[in-house]
Amino acid sequence: MIKIKNILYPTDFSKVSAIAYGYAESLAAHYGAKLFAVHVAQPAFLAYPDYAYTAAVAGVFRNLRAHAEHQFAEFMKDRACHATQHGIETQRTILEGSIPGEILKFAEHNAIDLIVMGTHGRNLDDRKTLGSVTERVLRKASSPVLAVRKPERSFVTPGGGTHAVNLRKILYCTDFSKDSHRAADYAFSLAIEYGAEITLLHVLEDVPDRGDAQSAITEVKKRLSATIPTEASGRCMSPVKVRIGRPYQEIIQFAVEDQTDLIVLGVRGRNIADLALFGSTTYRVIQLGPCPVLTVHI
Repeated sequence: MIKIKNILYPTDFSKVSAIAYGYAESLAAHYGAKLFAVHVAQPAFLAYPDYAYTAAVAGVFRNLRAHAEHQFAEFMKDRACHATQHGIETQRTILEGSIPGEILKFAEHNAIDLIVMGTHGRNLDDRKTLGSVTERVLRKASSPVLAVRKPERSFVTPGGGTHAVNLRKILYCTDFSKDSHRAADYAFSLAIEYGAEITLLHVLEDVPDRGDAQSAITEVKKRLSATIPTEASGRCMSPVKVRIGRPYQEIIQFAVEDQTDLIVLGVRGRNIADLALFGSTTYRVIQLGPCPVLTVHI
């Protein structure tokens, strides 16, 4: 079983960030974890340090921090009280610098077990925001990241608390990469923890004809079944599934059809091929899927 002792919740005070807080608090309550709420103050000119004067930078940072502290206090006021009522230890921190960089450093320095953060919608500006913050955190964080948009399906009950998580259906998607067991560990552990049903899905691409397709599907189902741990077998398993097509489309379609509450995906390394895969699969599942997505570095 996985252990979650420290949860990091970065916030930019947006509506989707507020939605993500419900997940962070509910999971903290369930696991008895400490909740770190973090906001990063980043001036627009930080990307162009050669064009900024030191004195001017210091002054802007002072004003920016004061404004951020006021916003953070207002944003967390009722939320912090609610967390305290449910016995959740919380810590509120304001950081200064590059938003994704500070989030990643904080996670490393504080032994964070899970990052819960909101992602934005589908228009051009939102995609830029996802690309510059959430996407970088997803790619580089050593701890799993729960990415939350405004979901069609939610597994937390409004109001939080120890009984707020209602996780019934988990979809674990695998490409059988050699280290994908780490993502599987989280998927199965969560299923056992919450008594949820878990479905294993693999998507085949470029299968040439019907005969080969059936043979490939049979082989993949055997491989999927072989990954099921003994403690999960018979307790929370639904049949393994194999689909043919573009991975992100098939994952999203299945999640919609099955009314999935949580999708679990493994995210591979940082080379060019892996980043291309991230862009075509993980990114789109997070952006277009019907429910929160847990990404686990493998």
